[in-house]
Amino acid sequence: MTAIVTNQKAIMSHAIHTADFPELGLGTLRGKFAYLSCRLNLRQPVQTVQLLAKVRNSLARKTAAFVIPNENNEAERSGSHACSDDQVLVPFENNQCSSSLDEEAVSSLPDLGAGLFQSAECLVNQASLLDKLKAVHLHVLASEQWNSSRLKLSHKNYMESAMNLIHYLALKSLDTGPLKDNLALFSLLNLEMVNSSVLASLTTGIQLLENLLLKSVRTNENASAEICMQEKLYQQNKGNSMSNAMRMKAHLNRERLLGPLQDSRTTHIMTTVGEEALESETLIIDLINAGTSIIRINCAHGNPEIWSGIIRRVKQGSQMLEAPCRILMDLAGPKLRTGNLKPGPCVVKISPKKNATGNVISPAQVWLSHRGAGSPPPHLSPDAVLFIDDQEFLTEIKVGDTLRFFDARGKKRILKISRVFHVFSGTGFIAECTRTAYVSSGTELYIKRKKGRFPVGQVVDVPARESFIRLRVGDLLIISRDDTCDPDNSYGHRNGAHRITCSSGYLFDAVKPGERIAFDDGKIWGVIKGNSISEIVVSITHAGPKGTKLGSQKSINIPDSNIRYEGLTSKDLVDLEFVASHADMVGISFVRDTRDIVVLRQELEKRKLENLGIILKIETKSGFEKLPLLLLEAMKSGNPLGVMIARGDLAVECGWERLADLQEEILSVSGAAHIPVIWATQVLESLVKSGVPTRAEITDVAYGRRASCIMLNKGKHIVEAVSTLDNILKANAKQMKAKLKPHVLSSYLC
Repeated sequence: MTAIVTNQKAIMSHAIHTADFPELGLGTLRGKFAYLSCRLNLRQPVQTVQLLAKVRNSLARKTAAFVIPNENNEAERSGSHACSDDQVLVPFENNQCSSSLDEEAVSSLPDLGAGLFQSAECLVNQASLLDKLKAVHLHVLASEQWNSSRLKLSHKNYMESAMNLIHYLALKSLDTGPLKDNLALFSLLNLEMVNSSVLASLTTGIQLLENLLLKSVRTNENASAEICMQEKLYQQNKGNSMSNAMRMKAHLNRERLLGPLQDSRTTHIMTTVGEEALESETLIIDLINAGTSIIRINCAHGNPEIWSGIIRRVKQGSQMLEAPCRILMDLAGPKLRTGNLKPGPCVVKISPKKNATGNVISPAQVWLSHRGAGSPPPHLSPDAVLFIDDQEFLTEIKVGDTLRFFDARGKKRILKISRVFHVFSGTGFIAECTRTAYVSSGTELYIKRKKGRFPVGQVVDVPARESFIRLRVGDLLIISRDDTCDPDNSYGHRNGAHRITCSSGYLFDAVKPGERIAFDDGKIWGVIKGNSISEIVVSITHAGPKGTKLGSQKSINIPDSNIRYEGLTSKDLVDLEFVASHADMVGISFVRDTRDIVVLRQELEKRKLENLGIILKIETKSGFEKLPLLLLEAMKSGNPLGVMIARGDLAVECGWERLADLQEEILSVSGAAHIPVIWATQVLESLVKSGVPTRAEITDVAYGRRASCIMLNKGKHIVEAVSTLDNILKANAKQMKAKLKPHVLSSYLC
């Protein structure tokens, strides 16, 4: 049939529409008509559009006239998919009637190649689109030739990945916005989704578009079906096979670095631990059991003795649970940090919970045990932990006993034993205290008895309180090169200025007055007012309303300064010896330039560490901007390779408002290189610290599922956080959608 369009502009705004017409003035004819599934730009007047009618397995030409509302019609402009009363089919010429009820008028993209698309021009001319796509294809191939010398240096394990990364960078260098829209119009190719196999995707798109142009209207149904089948086979055998090969390459790279995933998990969970892992007999086992598959140790804290103890427990727990668990050790790198403040007093404060009027509503919970018994069980959250030196004293304690003592101020206080727990290496007790007390090492506890002697135990190993200075907006802070800080300055300030140290000479050699400076991952900001070879004066411009604490070993960032760092510090080289013999992966902190990678590769080659995994931590502006070059340089060795998005320093260095775009770009570039990505910093931080997550944190985790691994930092509720994260990652989104779909449909059908 021939269709006449009364308003050429109107068809542009229509998507697919299907309608049944019981009476068309053509006898008992029933038909289904489908409007064109794309937008048209009719720059030339069009008189007729031919359709094919399918009548009992035979094709015949039919003619009908379409009356379509004009461009001022509100219903038309709304883009509704329902047929309106103004859209009427009128017989145009005498067609033979049929009593069949299964007659269809079919309009589809392939079958109208010689009909509708040759009569009515498409929004984008297909031939022109093909030329543009071929031009992009040639540009991508040319970039491969231009970088052939660089690609030849890549290790055989990464040759294909390095080549695809070059292709991706070439594609990104072009303004492909209009081309993306035009390709999407024909549902041929989505340039946003070709990162992992750029060249194969472009080749497939070109072939499909060529087939579309060459296809003519077929009067033989079998011939049409055969062509469709050939297209499907081509796409599967050519495009899909190449894409699958690239996806398999990414999968193998992930497994080489992070290990195979267990059960139904889709993403690895990495957990940072420190000395607290040695204080608890069960922490490592609980973490692995909750879903942790990688343990991270930060070499900026602790020492080889502590690291060895942690690694020993990880291997024991992994073997006991028969759950693989790898170890990552981060080298400290050339990070700027505040110096150590003089330790505070060795005293612990015991505080009951009080209401607004100061009345006690809940006594403080205190854990009592021998030092060898270790920390309290994970399900307990005591307000304070006291270790007693005398095991015999603990054996005489019973539930209901009262322990008397004088605190550090000489105040008389009591502890009442409420519960007893049998732990791995002894017995522990929970005691309640209803009044505030300060307990220091050497405090003596007496068991109150009605008769006989009073057993005595002594509190030992009370840790020193963390020292800090509290900074407020407008305060002055002096940063000194000295290794020691004025002890009188730890809790206050003298002569109107606080003082803290930084041992790194890079800071004093590079900064200038007027530059910004940030502390503790951006919690405190200031402006440099003056500097010398030994001191820097900072005016605080941002802090909390009541001031913000700044303690020892906190980060310092100078985002406006171009500080020249060495790749690996002398400490890093010493620590690398330990890492080489104990860890599965090494994290390279603050990577800024390809020279850092060159130095690392030389050190690994000296030690013959071709199997040690390498994690490039992207946490500086320079590291982000040079990420493709860093990856290509790292691909010159065969070591397993990965990238960590260290969002803490990265946000401070590049700006908070850019973080979302930065992490998206890192995921894209790493995906093009088939390199696994670790999603790190402040993941479920509220849950880890307080036991309750925020809604934004849950969304962040869901977004992070695109990475190969998600990292959690240590905290009081770390085991619970790992378990929650594991449940989120294991959630089967497809099954959930399948369950919801019938319910949604039924609601529309009611």
